[in-house]
Amino acid sequence: MDLLRFFTAGNVDDGKSTLMGRLLYDSNSISTDIIETLTRQSIIAGTNTNINLALLTDGLRAEREQGITIDVAYKYFSTDKRKFIIADTPGHIQYTRNMFTGASNANIAIILIDARNGITDQTKRHTIISSILEIPHLLICINKMDLVNYSEEKYNQIEKDYLDFAKQLNFPDITFIPTSALVGDNVVIKSDKMIWFKGKPLLEFLETIQISETNNSNLSRFQVQYIIRPQTLGFHDYRGFAGRIVSGTYKKGQQVIVLPSGIETIITKIEVDQKEVEIAETNTPVVLHLKDDVDISRGDSIVSIEYLPKIEKEISASICWMDNAAYIPGQKIILQQNSFRTKAIIKEITTKIDIHSFTQLESDDSIKLNDICKVIIKTAEPIIFDSYSDNRNLGAFILINENTNNTIAAGTID
Repeated sequence: MDLLRFFTAGNVDDGKSTLMGRLLYDSNSISTDIIETLTRQSIIAGTNTNINLALLTDGLRAEREQGITIDVAYKYFSTDKRKFIIADTPGHIQYTRNMFTGASNANIAIILIDARNGITDQTKRHTIISSILEIPHLLICINKMDLVNYSEEKYNQIEKDYLDFAKQLNFPDITFIPTSALVGDNVVIKSDKMIWFKGKPLLEFLETIQISETNNSNLSRFQVQYIIRPQTLGFHDYRGFAGRIVSGTYKKGQQVIVLPSGIETIITKIEVDQKEVEIAETNTPVVLHLKDDVDISRGDSIVSIEYLPKIEKEISASICWMDNAAYIPGQKIILQQNSFRTKAIIKEITTKIDIHSFTQLESDDSIKLNDICKVIIKTAEPIIFDSYSDNRNLGAFILINENTNNTIAAGTID
């Protein structure tokens, strides 16, 4: 059974958490004890309905008290056809950084629009971030249709306005669904109040959409997390390299090259859960054994000799600034890409991206919270990478404040 990752975004009070709660509730993906707990909490909160569906994804007590979603809330559920991971991201402008994180591994972006308000600046902001992160599928839920009397005319106008705006972003796939999360129209069951809509309800759409590959399957990439050498009597000569396959496929007998050293060797054994296997694929935690005794450190890569990645000490990237403190020119930072870490500096801020219009503005050499910029980063050690377009798993990274160890930015390599 395959896995679909998607995230929700929209303005505050557009109904993101309620929509996801309705999806989980109506698809029978919630246990009885959780329903009972949420019913009690809904009564305490004084909501008009028997159960406040938004509480299913609003995971933090502070969020519930304020009635908003602050952090990224992750939920897991499955149907007979597919497994799902939902990232419910906050709507406030100051939490744009959370959306950048929640969206980074998504197959689909679900952007909500309040049918009463139409497209807003936040709608544009979320769409542009989805474009920067190259989300392959975009689903626009025009929500709260019950509050505009299920007007087809209103729906068509919002669809037209959105397509006019999104034209410049060149999304490969955009779908629209009119919904009412509170009532349940077109969430799990097709609404009889909008017979003019000929598309699928939300759950059927999510179950049937073909998932686009977010990584090039030819790019076999593995980063070493641990070197395993028990040096016991039973495992005197054991030397394995543990980590997760970032992308592609690895086979026993495959010829590989260790980077950055450039030494070629052959995979003699692959272990998964302490059992030998002939082949392992993307996202599988494995232990690789090599024919030659190569000097390998944490963060080094073992890759196929075909389709080699790039190795540079200087990269061009797009970053979203996540720190409340503004960037300080010359600030010492750590770049982390999966298990690889190296000291780095931002050498140049080339342009800033206007989050409302997607135009690139001349840099003023400053970066503040939620700013999205094009930068050039210089690293102390060579970084092994593919462009984010070719390989999202190896083309993404975070920046860490060397003094506080706080994550200050997330980025994608051009």
